[in-house]
Amino acid sequence: MNIEKLRIPEVLLITPRVFGDSRGFFMESWNQRQFAEAGLKLDFVQDNHSRSQQGVLRGLHYQIQQPQGKLVRVVSGAVFDVAVDLRRSSPTFGQWVGATLSAENHQMLWVPPGFAHGFYVQSDVADFLYKTTEFYVPEAERCIIWNDPDIAITWPIPADSTPQLAAKDAAGSAFNKADTYS
Repeated sequence: MNIEKLRIPEVLLITPRVFGDSRGFFMESWNQRQFAEAGLKLDFVQDNHSRSQQGVLRGLHYQIQQPQGKLVRVVSGAVFDVAVDLRRSSPTFGQWVGATLSAENHQMLWVPPGFAHGFYVQSDVADFLYKTTEFYVPEAERCIIWNDPDIAITWPIPADSTPQLAAKDAAGSAFNKADTYS
């Protein structure tokens, strides 16, 4: 397993070892001992699976109470995955990092607690899996609008298209009015 610190060093791009041949491949997507040896002592409480069509944008989601750490990956298709630092005490507060996760590259992203998370589907369909360190708490869920000018995420959205959004994502708050962490 290779772990790469991104521009925001707490967000990690993880490339597992993949063993493949003409029959297919094998990889470990989670090994508690290996992650702990890399400094990630995580207790996951929930696994989630989301399927989305091309052009769907989900996020930027977070929970203001019981913030969730997320280990995310794509098992079919491809997405552009984003984490936004919402920790006011952080030198990277309000900054974002992104990576393309796909079934082909097998990469995973560790999004720590204190970050908003979202993704844009680049393939016809994408199956997105993620483990969380806290349970989902609907009343604590928050959303920042995907195209907030203060965050200025460079989404890989074709110039002639508009992303498909859920109603709650379209109604996301502005970053400068959002609930954040200390």
